[in-house]
Amino acid sequence: MGNSGSGAGGQIAIPTRETYVWYRTFMMEYPSGLQTLHEFKTLLGLQGLNQKANHHVNQVYNTFDMNKDGFIDFFEFIAAINLIVREKMQQKLKWYFKLYDADGSGSIDKNELLDIFIGVQALGGQQTLSPEEFTNLVFRKIDINNDGELTLEEFINGLEKDQDLLEIVYKSFDLSNVLKAICNGKQPDTKEDFSKPPEKAGLGKVKMKQ
Repeated sequence: MGNSGSGAGGQIAIPTRETYVWYRTFMMEYPSGLQTLHEFKTLLGLQGLNQKANHHVNQVYNTFDMNKDGFIDFFEFIAAINLIVREKMQQKLKWYFKLYDADGSGSIDKNELLDIFIGVQALGGQQTLSPEEFTNLVFRKIDINNDGELTLEEFINGLEKDQDLLEIVYKSFDLSNVLKAICNGKQPDTKEDFSKPPEKAGLGKVKMKQ
């Protein structure tokens, strides 16, 4: 991504004034203009993770590192913020799919989803269902052709049609903790209740004020 300035969904929707505030903050924190994986983990307080949790955090970081240069630059950073707080449901689901598709094959198999959910639970995420129960539930509900793999179309269409499953996925892989860590001491007025599940018509819409 580098200096392209394009964000999730192909655009950065955060207003210019807010972008300037984020830029000033980002450059104060990271004078080189680049955030490393170690700094990302430090920001979120994620040191000393077990293997599964560490792998999950690495995958999250890698999806934000759009040009795959090993760093998050400001445009990638602002695209990540934009994704978390402003993108609509389909864009969030596309990002989730990319995160789950660990080998980049264009489909999600049961082992990939199982590994991701084990990582999420290792980070203290949703504990109601075991990783196996969650994986089986997802595939039972939305693997239409029963081939043991989920395409992007199956994934998005299945979750859009099943609000209960969508809520489980959102709560299990909610990135609001990432946003709150980023905003801590930097974003003066972010008043959204991050614990509430999304409405189908507007998943994760958050108003950000300066």
